[in-house]
Amino acid sequence: MTIELKVPESGESIQEVQILKWLKSEGESVQEDEDVVELETDKASMDLAAPANCTLQKILKQEGEIVSVGEVIALFEEGAGKPAAKSDKKSKKADQPKAEPAAATKSDGNAKSASSNEDTQATPSGRRELLKHGLSASDVAPAGKTVRREDVEKYVQSISSRPSADSGNRNEKEMEEVIPMSLIRRRIASKLVEAQQKAALLTTFNQVDMSYVMDLRKRHGESFQKRYGVKLGFMSFFTKALIDALKAHPELNAEIRDETNIAYRNYFHIGIAVGSGKGLVVPVLKFAERMSFAEIEQAIQEFAGRAKSNQLKPEELSGGTFTISNGGVYGSMLSTPIVNPPQSGVLGMHAIEERPVAVNGQVVIRPMMYLALTYDHRIVDGREAVTFLKRIKEAIEEPSRMLIEA
Repeated sequence: MTIELKVPESGESIQEVQILKWLKSEGESVQEDEDVVELETDKASMDLAAPANCTLQKILKQEGEIVSVGEVIALFEEGAGKPAAKSDKKSKKADQPKAEPAAATKSDGNAKSASSNEDTQATPSGRRELLKHGLSASDVAPAGKTVRREDVEKYVQSISSRPSADSGNRNEKEMEEVIPMSLIRRRIASKLVEAQQKAALLTTFNQVDMSYVMDLRKRHGESFQKRYGVKLGFMSFFTKALIDALKAHPELNAEIRDETNIAYRNYFHIGIAVGSGKGLVVPVLKFAERMSFAEIEQAIQEFAGRAKSNQLKPEELSGGTFTISNGGVYGSMLSTPIVNPPQSGVLGMHAIEERPVAVNGQVVIRPMMYLALTYDHRIVDGREAVTFLKRIKEAIEEPSRMLIEA
């Protein structure tokens, strides 16, 4: 009996997925719930498993193709097929006659290369990077036993820096590489354009003295990590300060609906922008007002780890009411972040630098950070935006104020 493998629903807003990588070949036997293909939505990646103990009869959609939810991408046949390709390689290897010592010495480099290429495997993030650049695992020499994303990036960088023998005779078009945008990159581009076209965006700035928070981290960081297994970072302080400011200025936690209504949310789903293998993604801390410092840091660490291997779930990337973007981790000194629609604001954090500032009539050196608040001027007035950012500054410079709700 023939069994169809269809693209499942992955969320209300997801209508298309991209075939990233087939993990099984035609004619190969698979077990029920064994992963056979990697898919990518416009928000995250996911694996699709075999529907039963069967044989992969025919692959209908190839790697890189865009397919719709509900579309059939492969056909399975009940019953066993040929064994996995890895087993075939082993049996072939066993049947081959042993090479003469002289011949083995003569082609030692080639023999080793063929052997290592045959056994080379890649991590999920490594496979995605290989697919992105049109490479196979055998093209890349891994630092360890498997090809990782970093190995592929290093290889691509090395070949791009090699001078071409005939580059002087090639025109610009021949020296270009055109690859399709991933669904996640398309989604990012679409959301950014939507924000610029539909919202009245404006940015206000301030700077914050990080001395107090840095002192707290220094005094309590070691005990915090021992107890909770995660470092005490800056994001938990800013998340707490942000929620305090949002409670005082609810319009920054609201959104415009149907062009004429304002929806005020009495809950705080804070999006944390993190880098991934496919671009910037924004996983959401749901009900962040209920979370402790440790829970915030643990959640962010987990999000960041899974974002790098594109393993975040679609539901973890939706529903945010406000976003924090920390460009400081990349060295950014100042920027104007873009609001993530339909949200009304985004807080931009930047690099901490020692700068001279006036304190009580004297010039002193303090670790300072620039803050940027981009907001939708349709719903937030300038006065509210400025006082909102100032409240965050005051909470960071004196965190004890949040304890007494001053």
